[in-house]
Amino acid sequence: MKKEHFEKYRKMGLKINYYRRLKNLTQEELAEMIDKSPSFLGAVEAPNVARTLSLDTLFDIAEALDVPPYKFLVDD
Repeated sequence: MKKEHFEKYRKMGLKINYYRRLKNLTQEELAEMIDKSPSFLGAVEAPNVARTLSLDTLFDIAEALDVPPYKFLVDD
C-alpha cells in the first residue's frame, strides 16, 4: 500500500464497521458471509490499521451489508 493511501483505507474500514453495526452483525457473522476470517475483517475495521482489500472483497462486503460500494469510498 502506498503511504498516501493509508488514511483512505483506514476510513474505509471504519465505514465497514459502521454499516456492519447498523445491520447488527458481528465481525464473525460478516466474515462468514464474505468467506473471510474474522481476523481479516478485524484488521480491516481496526481504527489504527489500514488493511488493504480487493475490489472483489469490497463488493462482497457491500452486498452482504446491502450498501452501495461507493459508500465505502466517499468522504461524507
